[in-house]
Amino acid sequence: MKKFIETLKNIWSIEDLRKRILFTLALILVYRVGCYITLPGINPVILDAKSGGGPDGLLGLFNAFAGGAFSRASIFALGVMPYISASIFMQLAGIVVPQVAKLQKEESGRRTVNQYTRYLTVVVTIFQASAYVAYLRGPEFAQALIPEYSSFLFWFTTVVVLTAGTLFVMWLGEKITDKGIGNGISILIMVGILARLPESIIQEFTAKNSGGGGGLLIFLVEIAVFIAVIVGLILLTQGVRKIPLNYARRIIGSTNAAKEVAGGARDFIPLKVNSSGVMPIIFAQAILFIPGTIVGFTKMTTEGATGGFMRSLSDPTSFWHNFIYAVLVIAFTYFYTALIFNPTEMADNLKRNNSFIPGIKPGEPTANFIATIMDRITLPGAVFLAVAGILPGIAGLLGVTSGFATFFGGTSMLIGVGVILDTLQQIESHLLMRHYDGMMKSGRIMGRTTAAPVAE
Repeated sequence: MKKFIETLKNIWSIEDLRKRILFTLALILVYRVGCYITLPGINPVILDAKSGGGPDGLLGLFNAFAGGAFSRASIFALGVMPYISASIFMQLAGIVVPQVAKLQKEESGRRTVNQYTRYLTVVVTIFQASAYVAYLRGPEFAQALIPEYSSFLFWFTTVVVLTAGTLFVMWLGEKITDKGIGNGISILIMVGILARLPESIIQEFTAKNSGGGGGLLIFLVEIAVFIAVIVGLILLTQGVRKIPLNYARRIIGSTNAAKEVAGGARDFIPLKVNSSGVMPIIFAQAILFIPGTIVGFTKMTTEGATGGFMRSLSDPTSFWHNFIYAVLVIAFTYFYTALIFNPTEMADNLKRNNSFIPGIKPGEPTANFIATIMDRITLPGAVFLAVAGILPGIAGLLGVTSGFATFFGGTSMLIGVGVILDTLQQIESHLLMRHYDGMMKSGRIMGRTTAAPVAE
């Protein structure tokens, strides 16, 4: 505790870091206030009575990322989801289209890709905003619409406001990245996800202390399991396999007196156990949302094997849902890792930098060795990621309330843990640059995307 208090004092004593943290908190406050401002043409009183606990399925994922703004029909209802969709599309385009891949390798090209991503975000936002208008006109929210607003006026104003809201949230994220503590978009997503945590804990505590809920002991056991899940997710996020790396020695100078040996340092290549991040879970969730959508559109009943099976796939507590979910997560982990990880390019970079793996010839043998190691460590990473993905369903099956169960793993906690680690790493970097001790007694905090080789 003494070291923790001392670390907080060190953080506050650094003027630049203090200003960045306060600036970030101020923009987060603006974002959270905007999440409670209702769209024009909607009666917020009736909306609160109709919205209930929020949507499920794919819309529930949208609502979680938007911090509940989706179910409140807020001006930030779409949050940064259109920007995420556009970013994923551009990332996949960089893998498939050589011209985009070339742009992503250059500084000016990356700025061009970012500009294209912004333009694509506007298009995606307009499409999603139009779909959101149709959602608000459904039977669940129809009574909340103000009759004086015509259909076209409501559609036009909603699309304009939601598009402006998404672009404003993007601007907030970019300002946090530039003048705050970094990772602006990720921080806004994390804040939206974790904003539901206090209310979920209170609901779980109330449920367990009501009649037949199990009492305080069961609640404390759930909290202990929740903490253990967080520790496991931290290990999954930070886990790396270190491949030893040597640099070739060079002789500098022509005379005996001037000769100097350079190089020979030993580093390592850190291969992440979970290099695909949260993307496999998102892809698997998107696939499993399809059966529920088909059932809803076709009015399929539970009578018969087909209808019962299709509905079980949309039930997070069913066996078939969790089994197929786990298989999809493992498959998408290998698929996405193969897309973003290029051992041949890594081997070529090592060769150009006069570095090599001890006992392995440069070139193709190095690429094959790295690919083999990556395949081996991807399997346990994929299995652990699949377990993290199905934990919320298992928690719900064991009696945990639906709101609190979502924090036992899955997309929410993986994003939350990863962003918190990245943010702590940014703060630690400021401390170390000013010759303060880091935030840990031994080692350094590693985020999701930064795992630079460290000299041994």
